[in-house]
Amino acid sequence: MASSSDHKATVIDGKAIAQTIRSEIADEVRLLSQKYAKVPGLAVVIVGNRKDSQSYVSMKRKACAEVGIKSIDVDLPEDVSESDLISKVHELNANPEVHGILVQLPLPKHINEEKVLGEISLEKDVDGFHPLNIGKLAMKGREPLFLPCTPKGCIELLKRSGVSIKGKKAVVVGRSNIVGLPVSLLLLKEDATVTVVHSRSQEPEKLIREADIVIAAAGQAMMIKGSWIKPGAAVIDVGTNAVDDRTKKSGYRLVGDVDYNEASKVAGRITPVPGGVGPMTVAMLLKNTLEGAKRVIEH
Repeated sequence: MASSSDHKATVIDGKAIAQTIRSEIADEVRLLSQKYAKVPGLAVVIVGNRKDSQSYVSMKRKACAEVGIKSIDVDLPEDVSESDLISKVHELNANPEVHGILVQLPLPKHINEEKVLGEISLEKDVDGFHPLNIGKLAMKGREPLFLPCTPKGCIELLKRSGVSIKGKKAVVVGRSNIVGLPVSLLLLKEDATVTVVHSRSQEPEKLIREADIVIAAAGQAMMIKGSWIKPGAAVIDVGTNAVDDRTKKSGYRLVGDVDYNEASKVAGRITPVPGGVGPMTVAMLLKNTLEGAKRVIEH
């Protein structure tokens, strides 16, 4: 038998899986267009000119174009008032060509994010952040209209890589509203036994070491060491943390919440950063927009 140092985890290629999903979406959009002469529309709202937000937004708009979803671009100045932003959202709620509304976060300090997100019509909440969508996700026998994109992408990565979730021990590291909390609820719905580890948890490594499935979403660079991983476990790394790297032109490189080099010697399957969860988040946004459009168009 080969020594354990030769072990290499199977890499879960998020880029390739996302590409497959995007081509499935493109096919469905084409069918809708042929049958009903309508295509899904996604309104992407950005306030101000944060560099990172702008690059995310242009990526999302480009992805729409690639699958045939109509992108409705709303670019607002940094100093837009909260009430003007909300009336813009109401306008999009009322526009029948818009099936999904996405407000790029973070918003400038003078705007209450929660208030703005709460104004997005439930039927168009493709980010899945509306309290009613999260609330339904938390209840047995209820289905939210939309699932948040990153958590939905994590589950999709597990399923499409042949990882069975039912009855397995899953540990989610982090409890944010955007990833940690909803992904733990999704894992419960898939019949996993779920533990959420967070900044106040005692002996996090002991809990993580018992997990068949680890979803790391703490936002701390390489906090999860290879020795914390149960041999053969599936590891989904949601973290994207910039660490200094003089060899890179940008001066930094992106790393996950998991020490990839160490963990890939122990895990059964693992997602890389970048190229793991990231591309899936955008693919799920497109999928949510398609699902929202089908609910309207096919009725």
